[in-house]
Amino acid sequence: WSAACTIPYGTTWTYEQLAAHLGMIKGARAVGNALGANPLCLLVPCHRVIRKDGSYAGYNGGIENKRALLELEKKTEKKNP
Repeated sequence: WSAACTIPYGTTWTYEQLAAHLGMIKGARAVGNALGANPLCLLVPCHRVIRKDGSYAGYNGGIENKRALLELEKKTEKKNP
């Protein structure tokens, strides 16, 4: 979960990118499972992790909340570079 906290505000990484960041070249599924067990959705920004094809995967707070959080971050990031 601490690795997810390194994803910059307003950006997204894929599960594969996060796994590579951790040195787990084939660990995308393990990363997804770990993030799926995250009980602190707002403190550990797992909403910033998306599928390789750009679609949104499961999120404990719900897919619509994930989409809303990412949109909010993008809007806020544009105002405060």
